[in-house]
Amino acid sequence: MSKPMTKTQLVAALAEEMGTDKKAAGGALDAICGLITREVSGGGAVTLPGVGKFYLRERPERMVRNPATGEQFKKEADKVVKVTIAKALKDSANG
Repeated sequence: MSKPMTKTQLVAALAEEMGTDKKAAGGALDAICGLITREVSGGGAVTLPGVGKFYLRERPERMVRNPATGEQFKKEADKVVKVTIAKALKDSANG
């Protein structure tokens, strides 16, 4: 397995794909990330075609166990960000 692409590498590759400079590509990437963050934290969902869907899911109150001590305690209800990967991306990864 190869190392994950860093933000610098992603910005450089995006700039090359767009045929623009790294500053514009970095701004576009930051804008997309900010948009996804705002929408999902507000309870909405964002679908990136060919990539997947980002959404917020509420988890109910539940009993959990501390693995170090074995102690059980009640964990309050919370929210978690989920990503459903698009079928096109799954298919391309599986060849």
